[in-house]
Amino acid sequence: MLVPDLKTLRTLLARFADARVAHAQHARPGTEEELRDLAYTLCVMTGTRDVRDALAAADHMLAPAELPATPAASERSGESLPMAA
Repeated sequence: MLVPDLKTLRTLLARFADARVAHAQHARPGTEEELRDLAYTLCVMTGTRDVRDALAAADHMLAPAELPATPAASERSGESLPMAA
């Protein structure tokens, strides 16, 4: 399976969340259509068929990206922080 660009996936998740809020606050045909389109795009990007599965897959894809990539500067240099006396 191809992995989507993580920045694009985050942007799509944010747009989906905004569309859900907009639809919940003031449901109208335009908000419903946008929500449906974004849900479909999320499913395509994550290789799923249900928006709940797409959201779970997106969370799984983004989880490793949110871990620190490198140790803190003090850990890299082998230095320790001074102890208070």
